[in-house]
Amino acid sequence: MSDPTPMDAAAVYAAVQAGQALVEQGRVLEAERMYERVLAAAPENIEARSALGGLALRQGGYDRAAQLFGEAASQDPDNPRWLEGLGLAHLGARRLQQACDALGRTAQLEPKLFIARLHYGWVLELLGRKHEALVNYFGAITQAQTLGLWLSEATTAPGLRELVKHATRQTRDGRKALFDEALGAVRQRHGTDALVRVTQSLQGYLGEAALDYPDPRQKPKFLYVPGLPTMAYFPRELFPWYALLEDNFAAIQEELQAVLGSETGLEPFLKFHSADDKQQYLGGVADPTWDAFFFYRHGERYEANCERCPRTAAVLDALPTLVHIADHAPEVCFSVLTPGTHILKHRGVTNTRLVTHLPLVVPENCALSVGGELHAWQEGRCVTFDDTFEHEAWNRSDRTRVVMLLDVWNPYLSQAECDAVTELVEAIGTFNRECGVAAE
Repeated sequence: MSDPTPMDAAAVYAAVQAGQALVEQGRVLEAERMYERVLAAAPENIEARSALGGLALRQGGYDRAAQLFGEAASQDPDNPRWLEGLGLAHLGARRLQQACDALGRTAQLEPKLFIARLHYGWVLELLGRKHEALVNYFGAITQAQTLGLWLSEATTAPGLRELVKHATRQTRDGRKALFDEALGAVRQRHGTDALVRVTQSLQGYLGEAALDYPDPRQKPKFLYVPGLPTMAYFPRELFPWYALLEDNFAAIQEELQAVLGSETGLEPFLKFHSADDKQQYLGGVADPTWDAFFFYRHGERYEANCERCPRTAAVLDALPTLVHIADHAPEVCFSVLTPGTHILKHRGVTNTRLVTHLPLVVPENCALSVGGELHAWQEGRCVTFDDTFEHEAWNRSDRTRVVMLLDVWNPYLSQAECDAVTELVEAIGTFNRECGVAAE
């Protein structure tokens, strides 16, 4: 029976802390008595109530756990800790819909609670909601592995190992089926043989096959299509449409100067969360600046900027080889590097698309290096490179450097492969957004 002796706030706090210490020591019965004593003296104490719920859950007392966590959730309805406990209690008692409701609300309130998402995926699977289960399994596994967990049995809590293994199998098979289905329409149009390299690329992305990089300098961060010729810079002869850009150099440069003169429309090319993040990408001076005037970003057309530069926009509209993938590409902009700024070494995401520069304003002491091969820009003369090679660029002058930057298809891809990559990347992107996983 609980001790009804009154307790002031300090005594309640001390008792709760003492209960936690007892749990850590494995003295569960004593901890339960301590928490019961707290609740007898302070019935509103939510920490003691939830702690008792957790102990009941560990011992298989699912009804008791559901009662306690339910009471805690009634006191604090938007706290994911109580809702997670409530969901796990209902799951243990096989009240699947109640478990689904509580765990679903937990995932909505705090998607980073990956153990809750793992169990939510299991409940969804038991309820026959296969795709939603896949989304939550993959989201949970990705979040855990980012923290170094669930990479092996040694990094997985014993009580979770079988469920994590199951979720991993479901994720492997489910993603493969989902992305393979995305290629179905392209296969029907072009035939299976036309997509051999893209199919191999998907196998590599899913970890089903090792990818062999012919040049060790190349290492895409996301998607690699094998069998494409490998080089840091690509010959001009592969891009007959260079003429469209270079013939309109003066008009594009004039519109650029109007943009620079207005001092509006420029924004950081990359957005950083902290000064430390910025230092990983930019250097050279105390305040390095890499700005952009976007015509497209992540596939979205910036209509206002296109209207400000109508001749440039008309040239872009006439280019036959810009990569158009919803929410991903193209990235097209005036890329503006202030004096002294150094874009540090980094890699791009896929060898299916290349980066073209049309240099517009190039002072002396400005250069690009791709895979260790140096290139000095020449105003009005295009250059195209594979940014999955480690690359960097710098402006060591006292004037601003500007190039037009464009995402273009790798010319060694067939039209069938371009179509397949488009479908595949859109499917991967859509799925990852559903899962709450960072974009590739």
